[in-house]
Amino acid sequence: MKRVLSLLVFAWALNGCDDGNLIQEDINFEDATTQSCSTNNIIYKLNDKEALLLEIPQTSFKNEPSGDTPTTLSINGTNRVVYRFYNGTVTSDNICETIPPATPVVNNQWNATDGTIQITTTSVKTVNTTENSTRISGYSHNIVFKNITFAKENGTQVYETFPFGTYTTSATTLPFNFDKTLDKCSNSNLVYDFTTSEALMLNIDPSLIVNEITAANAPRKGLISASKNSLTYRLFADLLTGSYFCNATTPTTPALKEEWNAVAGVTDVSGIVEVTTTTNGPNSFKHTIVLKKVTLKKGNSSFLLGDNYIYGDLLTTN
Repeated sequence: MKRVLSLLVFAWALNGCDDGNLIQEDINFEDATTQSCSTNNIIYKLNDKEALLLEIPQTSFKNEPSGDTPTTLSINGTNRVVYRFYNGTVTSDNICETIPPATPVVNNQWNATDGTIQITTTSVKTVNTTENSTRISGYSHNIVFKNITFAKENGTQVYETFPFGTYTTSATTLPFNFDKTLDKCSNSNLVYDFTTSEALMLNIDPSLIVNEITAANAPRKGLISASKNSLTYRLFADLLTGSYFCNATTPTTPALKEEWNAVAGVTDVSGIVEVTTTTNGPNSFKHTIVLKKVTLKKGNSSFLLGDNYIYGDLLTTN
């Protein structure tokens, strides 16, 4: 009898001390698609009668690959994580509308009270298989919760690592609307092409621009580097004119939005500048400049111009 009573007391003690920490309820949104609201800062996933919500400023998602250093944010009043249970199937209208539908109704809600949000960002690139070129079309943000604590009715629930999912933002498309007609500064080796909003500038090795016809299939060649044939793309916020170029110091206007610089070339592999020279009338020459397998880079972002990007034609005279 004493043995039976002892077992009953032990069982009662286990149940009486349970504050919810011993009951680990499963949250599973692995197969759910990440969605976002256009009217607020909520990113969410839906699973039948459940919703996992992340409210976070859009400025937290940087359009720049994070490399080895993910963005880390504390869960707090600004960066909120909420898990909701509804009494019926939940839809986007229940999450994003200013006045949500009357049904389904929220039956229960867990609020994250502690932990961090880790965001790892990578570039999304579109590929032109004909040119073997790439362009950045967006950025993919992989979101993971670290040591997240949910407060629920019967205690807390902690996850050391909780993958939320991937959220994609769009990238600013670089125009590249150049007419391929090149100009050269008389006081430097700067060759440039520009529109009203962008410029592609090549500080060319002068040995590549010679008023002599090149032999068939034998263009003059050079490699992109910091000292010779440096290539820079600039995108501007305001109107760009020809007066911007050929100055002793770089003008501060128009305002610069983005700058991309070419990666140093490798002999016979990448970052190659080729110049083919033909006649263009008496004592006149046309130098066609082609950039081969050139990569442009900004921070941790990069894209490939293509196998043979025609930079343009430069006209010179004797």
